[in-house]
Amino acid sequence: MPRKVYIIGVGPGDYKLMTLKAVECIAKADVIVYDRLIGGKILSFARKDAELVYVGKLPDCHAVPQEGINAILVEKALSGKTVARVKGGDPFVFGRGGEEAESLYEKGIEFEIVPGVTSSVAVPAYAGIPVTHRDFCSSLHIITGHERPDKEESLIDYENLAKLNGTLVFLMGVKNLPVISSRLIRCGKGGQTPAAVIEKGTTGQQRVVTGILSNIADKSKEAGVKSPAITVVGDVVSLREKLAWFPRGPLAGKRVVVTRSREQASRLVERIEELGGEAIEFPTIKVEKPSDLAHFERVLNNLGQYKWVAFTSVNGVKQFFEIMKEKRIDIRGLWGAKLCAVGKATEEELGNLGLTVDYTPDKFTTKELLKGLLERVKPGEKVLLARADIANVELSQGLKAAGVDVEDLIAYRTVVDTADKDDVMELLDESRLDFITFTSSSTVSNFVSIVGKENLHKLTGAKSVCIGPVTAKTAAEFGINVTAVADIHTIDGLVDKLVSISEE
Repeated sequence: MPRKVYIIGVGPGDYKLMTLKAVECIAKADVIVYDRLIGGKILSFARKDAELVYVGKLPDCHAVPQEGINAILVEKALSGKTVARVKGGDPFVFGRGGEEAESLYEKGIEFEIVPGVTSSVAVPAYAGIPVTHRDFCSSLHIITGHERPDKEESLIDYENLAKLNGTLVFLMGVKNLPVISSRLIRCGKGGQTPAAVIEKGTTGQQRVVTGILSNIADKSKEAGVKSPAITVVGDVVSLREKLAWFPRGPLAGKRVVVTRSREQASRLVERIEELGGEAIEFPTIKVEKPSDLAHFERVLNNLGQYKWVAFTSVNGVKQFFEIMKEKRIDIRGLWGAKLCAVGKATEEELGNLGLTVDYTPDKFTTKELLKGLLERVKPGEKVLLARADIANVELSQGLKAAGVDVEDLIAYRTVVDTADKDDVMELLDESRLDFITFTSSSTVSNFVSIVGKENLHKLTGAKSVCIGPVTAKTAAEFGINVTAVADIHTIDGLVDKLVSISEE
């Protein structure tokens, strides 16, 4: 039985401009059919088992023609799949959503339109240009910058457009800008009319070129403006001098690669974006359950025998208590055990569960954790150590050497995540990255595994910043030139270091 197709607009670039409805529909779809300008952050809302179908288009090269896209939507829906057709901007504002909906209607397939924030309004707003203002104009006109190539005559009435006092917004018209401006002037539009071209609007790479109608095409060419970009013509453009607000912050315009696992990256991504930067998520690690769940369950059923339970990461806390919940083991089994955490983030994660940590070292390293535990644990006492499968054994061996009875529990496995390799490799090839952050030795080793040692020379254009000395040591061993190490070995410390070196 055919399922529903959601034709979804996800806005002009900044993923935070997506609607709640768009996120909801993407999250429940079996198949995601998406365009070139759909970023990885938007796709991250999809289910892990969802099928991703790329149908991206370039101005002069269509990966999949429109008829092919229509056929894909029909085929997937008729096979019983719920489909999310994900498009930039709004699907009904020069987004060909109408054509796709028609093809579904003709096949009797149910569809739903999810409107999106249109770039014709949002992009000028991010450039400090209000498309309407009662002191400057009384109308807004949205025009396509390129029409169907097989049209014999243009449907754009330049004579009437030239007579209007309203704001003119041309979408995706960089290539045709000389023609657009010359026709408007020839039809009577003043050559001194303010104009602006906005490239990659609402993203951290936004660029704005301003001028007047008679020279805006030449200025854009000189600046090397490329698609995607929109053109605004009208007196409202002059307001940009007062209203320009984006991007701002010490990391404005900077591209920062985040190599943490997607589950852990949110805090770092959030801080980068708050400071005006563009966070490029490249999770090199996926967190998975331990292989030996039987051993895990035996340990959980005997929690009462442990004097201390030590957690060496946030992931360890999450996986430990998630498996407890799945196995229906009462958290009260921890009664009487003292808890220790390797650092503040791990302590906070335990605090979110209503658990008070008895010991956290002042310096967030395994060496300091071992030192502190040896001062608190007596020989013969039992300690449960919840760790990753790839964690070093320094803590376990140090405790055992002191006569402590250690239960070494692998709480989770870390595996290499190659899902976003192509996007990051493209940025590396084009030297369009400013920073690469590493938050653990495993993010370093996995990064090298994914991009390949033969490609590490491409990092020379980006500054590598590590969360701590152990991570920096691993990076150096791989031949990565470490630019800086956080003074405080936390996410906030890492961000502070990014800011300080970006201001140098």
